[in-house]
Amino acid sequence: MSLAQAVRDKLDIPDLVTGGRNLKDITVDIAKPNEDFPTKLWWNTFSLVLTITLIDVCVIGYLFYEGLYLLGINNPVGWGFFVVNFVFWIGIGHAGTLISAVLFLFRQGWRTGINRAAEAMTIFAVLVAASNLILHVGRPWLGFWLFPYPNERGPLWVNFRSPLIWDTFAVSTYLSISMVFWYLGLIPDLATLRDRATETWRKNLYNVLSFGWVGSARSWSHLEIVAMILAALSTPLVLSVHTIVSFDFAVSILPGWHTTIFPPYFVAGAIFSGFAMVVTLMVIAREVFNLQNYITMKHLDNMNKIMMTTGLIVGLAYGTEFFIAWYSGNEYEGFAFVNRAFGPYGWAYFIMISCNVLSPQVFWFRKLRYNIPVMFVASLVVNVGMWFERFVIMMTLNRDFLPSSWAMYTPTMFDYAMLIGTFGIFFTLFLLWVRIMPMIAIAEVKTVMPAKEGAHH
Repeated sequence: MSLAQAVRDKLDIPDLVTGGRNLKDITVDIAKPNEDFPTKLWWNTFSLVLTITLIDVCVIGYLFYEGLYLLGINNPVGWGFFVVNFVFWIGIGHAGTLISAVLFLFRQGWRTGINRAAEAMTIFAVLVAASNLILHVGRPWLGFWLFPYPNERGPLWVNFRSPLIWDTFAVSTYLSISMVFWYLGLIPDLATLRDRATETWRKNLYNVLSFGWVGSARSWSHLEIVAMILAALSTPLVLSVHTIVSFDFAVSILPGWHTTIFPPYFVAGAIFSGFAMVVTLMVIAREVFNLQNYITMKHLDNMNKIMMTTGLIVGLAYGTEFFIAWYSGNEYEGFAFVNRAFGPYGWAYFIMISCNVLSPQVFWFRKLRYNIPVMFVASLVVNVGMWFERFVIMMTLNRDFLPSSWAMYTPTMFDYAMLIGTFGIFFTLFLLWVRIMPMIAIAEVKTVMPAKEGAHH
């Protein structure tokens, strides 16, 4: 037994790979969902989410044909569900970069069981978010005008002072680096699937996807160097992307939006909702694919602690907003927050508070942090609350400076179809991904095996 393992045993530190699995077992267990024929449960779930996605595509096509008047948007509330969904899904994508980059730089071994799925979740969530950003401009076929490229339109260039342009740069940069980082880590595992493949077409496919990886010492050295560089580049994105998204609101002059607390408040909320979605997906995955030995209670416990911490930060932000509105003496600012809590959308505000501030408090208790049903329900509740947070922020617009222009935002069936459709697209992509690529990093999990197990194999 190594000294490190003796210390772990003395301190009762849980292992990150349990069940006495050896190196071969790890490969077999994690590759099993990719090599076996899909189960009936997978087909039923995939059929459901694919149907939702196809309905969403039809709704989008009909909006193209008819126009945005089919939605509930009006003069004061001109963005509606589109930007609510955009901010929500960008937030969901934050946990992937945090787990991949920040925890990688800090050499946190517990990231290895969950980083691959979190990275994939980031890619799919950002794609869903970007689609909402494009659709809400009204003429999405002119969406390429958002990019500042040499063009034939004379002096007509993008408005670099617009936060929507900042979103374009931030989201495209975030998506690009996240995709490269995600795929880089996949290369050794795709080569493993190639070497295990029995069908010629599958072997050729994985050989192309793995770029002919041979696993030499030189290859591993280069992979580590590039991963470190990309992690260093990705880490500022964790803070910058949702900070820039918050500027959509904070740089305006609207009471309730024009505030400097928005950037840290949005970043904490993004990590909060992102980790909640990771917990939701990981709890399902470990049960459906029998991955309890690799997605252990230690992994879930750490994520629950992060959810609880960021939930406290978000709760502090809610309280700070009200305090500053009162302390400023600005009657418009004060009205905006009173209207937010006790106005016509007050019900949504208290759903937000209940879900985001109260529900994470269950994680103060270790017994509940280790309880699968409790953490699963709590993660769902948190994501409901975080969606309502963005809804509440947007609905502040329904009562602006002139009472004569006040109007209620009432979502139509098309708004709800677009909202449900975002989940359809996300889970369709995720289910396809778990069938094609390993949802846990095979090579990385082997590096955190208990010494007493790895020594015999």
